[in-house]
Amino acid sequence: MAGVRSLQWLNLTRHGESTGNLAYQAVHGTDAEEAGITERDADIPLTDTGRAQAATLGRRLAALPAAERPTHVVASPYLRALDTAKIALAQTPYAGDLTLRVDERLRDREQGALQGLTARGVERRFPEEAARLKQLGKFYYRPPGGESWADLALRLRSFYRDLEADAPGGRVLVVTHDAIIVMTRYLVEDLTEKDIMEIERQPIANASLTRWRGDGSELQAVCYNDASHLSGIGAPTP
Repeated sequence: MAGVRSLQWLNLTRHGESTGNLAYQAVHGTDAEEAGITERDADIPLTDTGRAQAATLGRRLAALPAAERPTHVVASPYLRALDTAKIALAQTPYAGDLTLRVDERLRDREQGALQGLTARGVERRFPEEAARLKQLGKFYYRPPGGESWADLALRLRSFYRDLEADAPGGRVLVVTHDAIIVMTRYLVEDLTEKDIMEIERQPIANASLTRWRGDGSELQAVCYNDASHLSGIGAPTP
């Protein structure tokens, strides 16, 4: 993908477990129409487990060879991602050499009028939207006031173009959300709608690591959704 070819390393991680993750888990498989989240999406905090996951992620980053350590760190402005970045970096010996930047283009996908609803809630309260989703497919469907997965690709293309200009030849850590990680893979690896919607069926684990290594002309995949460093600390959350 044009916009990241000059990077030496591109590392992405999802935020640690959040109270929003637990809220959706609690109503999964029930008849509930809402997850019961009271905060706005930007203000949903980490759980204690999420903070532990972030610290463990930081220890993995600290163990990277010097030639692979991040030179730039960019995070979503949402609280759960920003706190994950701060906690993780505090575990590294090189945190003082880094400036944590925030970029709103890394925020989670906007759900618009469907924010906080379960699939059952959408079917009951917005049956016409449920039908439109079925007709258009998940990749191109845009909820009222929200974003489609294709919309994410547009803002990420812009983000990565700017990133390459700001950090040519850099080693970048991006702390963000599951949908952003999935769509970054779509862009970097030139995947199709069918490819990425199949990949998206596997949940991105909280505080997992996805990495690409650059050779000056393109990025090569190293690992995807790797949570081996989190053994025993929580489970992947949707």
